[in-house]
Amino acid sequence: MTTFDDKLVSVLGKKSADALEAGLGLTTVGELLRHYPRRYDERGKLTEIAGLELGEHVTVQARVKSARQRRMKSRSGELLEAVITDGTSDLHLVFFGRGSRKVERELLPGREAMFAGKVGMFNGKLQLAHPDYQVLDGADVAAADFAGAFIPVYPAAQGIQSWNVSNCVEQVLALWDGVDEDPLPESLRAARGLIPLEQALRDIHRPDGWAAITVAQQRLKWDEAMAVQLTLAQRRRSATARPAPACPPRAGLVRDAFEARLPFELTAGQREVGDQIVHDLSGEHPMNRLLQGEVGSGKTIVALRAMLQVVDAGRQAAMLAPTEVLAAQHARSLRELLGDLGQAGELGGAEHATRVTLLTGSMGAAARKRAMLEIVSGEAGIVVGTHALIQDKVEFADLGFVVVDEQHRFGVEQRAALSGRAGGSTPHVLVMTATPIPRTVAMTVYGDLEVSALRELPQGRSPISTSVVPVAAKPGWLDRAWQRIHEEVRKGHQVYVVCPRIGDGESEDDAEPPKDDPGKDGAADRRPPLAVVDVANRLAEGPLRGLRIDILHGRMAPEDKDAVMRAFAANEVQVLVATTVVEVGVNVPNATVMVIMDADRFGVSQLHQLRGRVGRGSAPGLCLLVTEMPDGTSTMERLRAVESTLDGFELAQLDLELRREGDILGAAQSGRRSGLKMLSLLRDEDVIAEARVVAQEVVEADPELAAHPGLAGLVAGLLDDERAEYLEKA
Repeated sequence: MTTFDDKLVSVLGKKSADALEAGLGLTTVGELLRHYPRRYDERGKLTEIAGLELGEHVTVQARVKSARQRRMKSRSGELLEAVITDGTSDLHLVFFGRGSRKVERELLPGREAMFAGKVGMFNGKLQLAHPDYQVLDGADVAAADFAGAFIPVYPAAQGIQSWNVSNCVEQVLALWDGVDEDPLPESLRAARGLIPLEQALRDIHRPDGWAAITVAQQRLKWDEAMAVQLTLAQRRRSATARPAPACPPRAGLVRDAFEARLPFELTAGQREVGDQIVHDLSGEHPMNRLLQGEVGSGKTIVALRAMLQVVDAGRQAAMLAPTEVLAAQHARSLRELLGDLGQAGELGGAEHATRVTLLTGSMGAAARKRAMLEIVSGEAGIVVGTHALIQDKVEFADLGFVVVDEQHRFGVEQRAALSGRAGGSTPHVLVMTATPIPRTVAMTVYGDLEVSALRELPQGRSPISTSVVPVAAKPGWLDRAWQRIHEEVRKGHQVYVVCPRIGDGESEDDAEPPKDDPGKDGAADRRPPLAVVDVANRLAEGPLRGLRIDILHGRMAPEDKDAVMRAFAANEVQVLVATTVVEVGVNVPNATVMVIMDADRFGVSQLHQLRGRVGRGSAPGLCLLVTEMPDGTSTMERLRAVESTLDGFELAQLDLELRREGDILGAAQSGRRSGLKMLSLLRDEDVIAEARVVAQEVVEADPELAAHPGLAGLVAGLLDDERAEYLEKA
């Protein structure tokens, strides 16, 4: 009897099982059966070649257009150059060595075949070097599944191709005895017209028509949607298990004094969100609110007004930032906004003033000790810091409110650790992000948070123009970009140049690699990403000679980072070459140009964030996206999307549309997938919304899912603790 939990080695043998584990991380029958085809090819219908991604492992069905043998110039030996086509676009293939003669005999012009390999680039054209292939006509077709009209195309990897996976699935399905108990209750299946799990799994792998595929997909989407929404419903319930400290507004204290001094009018959005937060903070039900808003939409003012309400109630507020640069920037800007209202205990401090205290991991011992004393004594009303705030030694006098800036850099365990600092209560939490989030992502990834949005920008923000600089096709455009920088500097303005890497063998900065970076797995024929150290030296000796250039990255000592940022803010540095450490929160209104080198290696949200560093003053901003990517790739399509609009909410939707379905939630830090393979955050809003309602009802009646063992197993199987936590980091 073969079950979901059986090891693949006992069913398929060691060779196939080892290949599935090494290439795809699949070890059990259940994991293989949950490894769904990413698409289905029909015999005779060719795969669209346009839009293939550099660095991506692909499987395409195409027709051989030409194949010719030639001698290699650089070294002895032969190579075969072939061209395959889908009838509209071409893809180049190259095969080296003696075996190329055999390939030439098999890949005759006009033949159709499946080709699998990693997309590289040579002479500006996409190619597959030494791809595996399976001819689809002729007498040598071995795979049984290629005999039918439908060819399931599976996510594959180096060492195991789609047709290998298909053969393994064929063997498993022949021996599999099905599921003992369907995890979805019969009442739910009947109400939604969902087929049993066993039928869905058999039909998804071996369909007899498009109708069977659609019905199977709908059932499997519900499994995943329920697993996510049950997890989030349980989280929402546990988050409110302990009361929060009630912090109703009090008249005549710091908040009123601060608002009386504001030199500008709050936007309608700031007032509306502020009212929601005032209401939330006033009660004993813990606030868990996500505030999303464009770069420069005024989230900091909203957060500060909320923190002052908590301070007026006699409690402390903590603000958590992802980098030391941003934490120091926040502390400085909060002190500047408060003036003498933030100088409690100092000469000249206002009546009812509070104090802003900064705490980071690399402060000197004396400064750190002083900060810790201010926090534990309650002298610090507002505490700003990095992850150092959640270390065991940090004790708050009375923590009532936590603001987390750029939530996607933090996980649920960090928020929980801060919550544990509030004694017997749960502090209110406000999460802020400048990365707009489509509704389906908010319901899925941030499903335990209420969502608010700031859509309008305060008056006085200058326009930003964005241009792609395609250096492979138009190298002269980069020279013009450096000339443009000289022009801006002559006007007294400043410039950012951002690179993906630090240099000297160091990897990316404090930020995680972008989740939609097509080169993250390193195509062998692709040069390493440009590095801050190298680019700064090249610019200083070449096109930007004579300008005052400095560097900034996350591995510099805190005092060095702070000195560089102060020098840049004072216009003592004209060109700042940096990593994504400047992505969020850095505010230098005099900076007007943002040049992003290797822009194709950044995600859409990162590009939009970086662009938001300019146009913050009276002069218009310019953002240049420098790339060597050729036109026609989906990466270039992504860059053109950023070029075409400044609307972050529109970009968030475009980003969702441009990404491959399996990459919407990305890979966890451990390299494991999030567990969502069928559910599309772009197209399945109705399933997600319905599952949210059902899950809430189930958890309210049965919090631990004790009466629903099938659902409990679904959550455990599709969404283990590690993956569940990752949902909040995605």
